[in-house]
Amino acid sequence: MDPHSDLTHTAMYTASEVESRTGVPATTLRQWERRYGFPRPVRNANGYRLYSPEDVTEIGRMQSHLLMGVSAGRAAELTLAGIDPHPVTPGTGPNTLRLVADLTTALLDSDLARGHALLGEAHAHLPVEDVLTQVISPTLIEIGARWERGEITVTHEHQATAFLRSRLNALMDAADSPGAPGPLVVAACAPGERHELGLMMLTLALRRRGVRVAFVGADSPLGDLGVYARQRGAAAVALGLQGDWALPGTRAQRADLDDLGLPVFLGGALVDAWPELADELRGTYAGPDAATAADIIVRALGRAGGDRQEDT
Repeated sequence: MDPHSDLTHTAMYTASEVESRTGVPATTLRQWERRYGFPRPVRNANGYRLYSPEDVTEIGRMQSHLLMGVSAGRAAELTLAGIDPHPVTPGTGPNTLRLVADLTTALLDSDLARGHALLGEAHAHLPVEDVLTQVISPTLIEIGARWERGEITVTHEHQATAFLRSRLNALMDAADSPGAPGPLVVAACAPGERHELGLMMLTLALRRRGVRVAFVGADSPLGDLGVYARQRGAAAVALGLQGDWALPGTRAQRADLDDLGLPVFLGGALVDAWPELADELRGTYAGPDAATAADIIVRALGRAGGDRQEDT
């Protein structure tokens, strides 16, 4: 018998060690164990779960499927079958303009099954962040434009937004590593801003880069946000402003973040159209899309970490 084969089945990792290696919280591991029959930990003398290298491999495979947008049930089936996610080959992706048009039509026709299928097609061929920037964002822009032109009702827009929010929530949860070490970014919509999806995309992009993000959502008073960021020991604040309706409250409350001494990164459609607004609000413009913003924030946090190490 191959001794290395025995080692792959030897229970040797605690739940916290598996969480550190894979980024999957221990609570999620227990849910997968109950629902899907894996991983298959054994109990030590004290009753604690111990995981084998094979378990760790399966956990990583499940996580990879989820990050590509595969539903949890299907991801479990693929994992148990030993099927890895298909690598993305440049130049072989679908026609994203066609995907955007078809997804827009499906959502406005309330054909959510078709919407799921189209996003599944996108995730099967494109990296997650390309799905965000080339499919989901343009779809949201097109739906918003149709509402502004009076071609659809606000109910149509709300249903489409709710569908896309649910998909983004699933991806955010799959990428979350709440117990992981490293800096924490607090992500919030500015006062008066209720459009969350752009901020959700940034949260997802940051989590995929190993950054912990506390997503606090819509219409956040900056005084409360400052208290929260201080209590959580945050390293930065990311603030989303999509329209000019968010500007009066942000201008009036911006001083509430000054005492934190933290970098404030600003993004969203309003700041994209008016980048100099970031200087006025004593922040840093994070860039025109989630992937770019995440890269800018990660680089800034890295420099800040280096500065702190030099000071100690």
